[in-house]
Amino acid sequence: MGSFLAIWNSKFGSLIAGKVRLILKMLEQLLIFTRGGLILWTCKELGNALKGSPIDTLIRSCLLEERSGASSYNYEAPGAAYTLKWTFHNEMGLVFVAVYQRILHLLYVDDLLAMVKQEFSEIYDPKRTFYNDFDDAFRQLRKEAEARAEVIKISKQMSQPSSNNIGKKQGKVQKSGFQGSNEKKSSGVSGKDDGESDNLKVHKTANGHANGNHAATNESPFKGIVDSKENGSSKTGAFDVNKLQKLRAKGGKKTDSVVNKSSKEEAKKKITKQNRVWSDSPKESKLDFTDPVSEDGDQNIAVVAADEGDSMMDKEEIVSSEGETEEDEETGRDKVETKQKGWFSSMFQSIAGKANLEKADLEPALKALKDRLMTKNVAEEIAEKLCESVAASLEGKKLASFTRISSTVQAAMEEALVRILTPRRSIDILRDVHAAREQRKPYVVVFVGVNGVGKSTNLAKVAYWLLQHNVKVMMAACDTFRSGAVEQLRTHARRLQIPIFEKGYEKDPAIVAKEAIQEANQNGSDVVLVDTAGRMQDNEPLMRALSKLINLNSPDLVLFVGEALVGNDAVDQLSKFNQKLADLSNSTNPRLIDGILLTKFDTIDDKVGAALSMVYISGAPVMFVGCGQSYTDLKKLNVKSIVKTLLK
Repeated sequence: MGSFLAIWNSKFGSLIAGKVRLILKMLEQLLIFTRGGLILWTCKELGNALKGSPIDTLIRSCLLEERSGASSYNYEAPGAAYTLKWTFHNEMGLVFVAVYQRILHLLYVDDLLAMVKQEFSEIYDPKRTFYNDFDDAFRQLRKEAEARAEVIKISKQMSQPSSNNIGKKQGKVQKSGFQGSNEKKSSGVSGKDDGESDNLKVHKTANGHANGNHAATNESPFKGIVDSKENGSSKTGAFDVNKLQKLRAKGGKKTDSVVNKSSKEEAKKKITKQNRVWSDSPKESKLDFTDPVSEDGDQNIAVVAADEGDSMMDKEEIVSSEGETEEDEETGRDKVETKQKGWFSSMFQSIAGKANLEKADLEPALKALKDRLMTKNVAEEIAEKLCESVAASLEGKKLASFTRISSTVQAAMEEALVRILTPRRSIDILRDVHAAREQRKPYVVVFVGVNGVGKSTNLAKVAYWLLQHNVKVMMAACDTFRSGAVEQLRTHARRLQIPIFEKGYEKDPAIVAKEAIQEANQNGSDVVLVDTAGRMQDNEPLMRALSKLINLNSPDLVLFVGEALVGNDAVDQLSKFNQKLADLSNSTNPRLIDGILLTKFDTIDDKVGAALSMVYISGAPVMFVGCGQSYTDLKKLNVKSIVKTLLK
């Protein structure tokens, strides 16, 4: 045994040592920090300066947005492309992150992170902030992980030629087998001896199939199965093709005659539509919202919106606490969990506490939460990712005494939903409008979205809200594609008594928006609300025109207008809008969607999942919520109310 190890080390030891020295340059960085952001240790031996800010982007894009259930994250910066992998120690609140070049595809990183996690957790002290003594331990762990990966790689390379030879031999055997079968086929019947071939010939002759030419051809291997299915309990075997064609021909004639007869009878019985007669009772109210016309023929352009009151944007929505209902629902969930895991085990865990939560313990509660989110119109893909992220944040944690697993999972999911729906960056339109006014330039807002979601109507609601805050607003009719779009926006502008810039139809919307902004500079408008044509996310020409409008005019805010009725389609719409705007932009830092305006929110009852899907997939906050037909029906998104509805 000793001589074998000596020979093996002499043959492969130097090779592995050289590979290990090469791998030392592959891992860019490994660091350990707390969930609060305190960096405890970084590998000084690697000492590579990372380009860009991959760690900050990982925290913003994955850890804070509940995407920590993913296996890795790809980061791109000018002159760099990294892959980041991480793992958690949830009981201690630690995060372990490894960074390496994306092109390398290092296979030992997961093993290294697990080893570092185990070793560091043994020396971790919450009172300490520096761990310089961990360098030697990490150096040893890294060598073990890299050497193990190289041994596995070399063993695979050594076993590969033998497997190829085996494959070649198998190919030769299969080839010879095929040749033998072909020779048998040429003798008469494939894969059968002489006795069986005689029986088959007799069988085919009895069924009326076999003739001189047909017996020499190679039959399909599925023919016997098809024939047996068609025959069923028939004793005669397969159908005669001639008889089958005759039956089909006869059936076709009968069907035609029946159809002709029925069509003639329907023509005779056809009754002409009678005009509808309404009752003589007086009409209650006329549903006509067009501008009234005076006797002289002049239109009355009084501000209708002034009689509608204050916008709901300035009112705080109060969420009532329903503790009894939540307790009843929690009791029901606990009953389900008790049935699945047993009454005694569930009560014992809730009283005594569990040492460490495992993934199997969390699966029943997470599955129930995933189903509940999907019933509230959350996209399936996002519901699954959320559950994976919650599982990653709870796995390994100690369950406190008198605490049930279902309530722990519920609380973790609630915190995750609040983090997602809470805006990560403040977008105060009124503050930004005043800042733009001091710079003597208009604040430009572009409304984009798919067809029929209510862009023009909700643009008018935003204009009404801005007017109540003494902001001078101008509309820009840049929907030069849809018939009636300019007239619709003109009607809103006349009712609100605000100027509108229009150039008619079949014009370049990017040029129209540019001229509208120039006009706003001259007449002193504070805000320009740009209405664009509705377009599907897969419409390449219209998406290219939208990208040109945004790149040419550089608006201050790009609002995506989406329906609250959509479910899985919300993910497709927003992701493709952002992708097209990024692909079609000429800038290295393309403008994407900045905020979301959610329409038709009053029609969905408790199916509020589209708000979560849109925010999760785009990272943009929901800034406005349309909830009615009047100008005042525009409000803010109440995060607590949405979370409560999703988990109800």
